[in-house]
This record gives sequence, C-alpha cells and structure tokens, in this order.
Amino acid sequence: MTIDSISAAAPLRSTERPVSGAENVAPQSAGRAPAATVLETAAAVRGAEPAPTLEQVNQAVSDLNKSPLAKSQGLEFSIDNDSKRTIVKVIDQTTKEVLRQMPSPEALQIAKALDNTKGLLISQTA
Repeated sequence: MTIDSISAAAPLRSTERPVSGAENVAPQSAGRAPAATVLETAAAVRGAEPAPTLEQVNQAVSDLNKSPLAKSQGLEFSIDNDSKRTIVKVIDQTTKEVLRQMPSPEALQIAKALDNTKGLLISQTA
C-alpha cells in the first residue's frame, strides 16, 4: 500500500476504483460555475480586505443592539474601551441582571494587566 499526495491535476489511476456512488453523480449544470478549490477558498479567507475600523465596529455593535432578535434573546453587545475587544452580555429580561458576560470581567482585567507587563516577563541582554 502506498500513500500518494492528492493533487487537483493528478489523473485517476487505472488501478483505483471510483468512490462508492460516484458513478451516479449527476453532471454539473451548464449555468453553474464549478466549486472553488481549496487553494482559492484559502486565498479568499486571507483576502485583501482590510480590517474594519473602530467606527465600523461601533456601528455594527449599535446595529446589533437595535435588532429585535438580540433584544428578545436578552443579548447586549459592546466594545471594551481599553482592549478594543467585543463583549457580549446575556441579560435577564425581567430583572435586567447580567447573567453571563463573555469575556468575563476577570479575563478582561487579566488581559489589561498582561498588556501592561509587555517586556517585563523576559529580560535578555546580549
């Protein structure tokens, strides 16, 4: 038994059997484009689009908070001013108490403390 690398351009060897049910696959319709390859998909994910600005993120958060679905589920979105991280809170509709926050206030405090200690954990001299 040998293990060969898989390549989109590699032809099917005559010793290989088709995958079960492959002979019953309907031909692709003339109007549809072929599915993207893995490399094209990976390139699209890495994409050339720049990261959203803080104003765009704040606008998106505002839009989310105004949505009826978020209100009915008791969700509140916000941005932490210091770490610029998105915060999601689950709020009890009757008592308006915060049931859960992600990331937790403790995690945000730890992240802020770690940001302040950059360069202090490792001390190197040449």
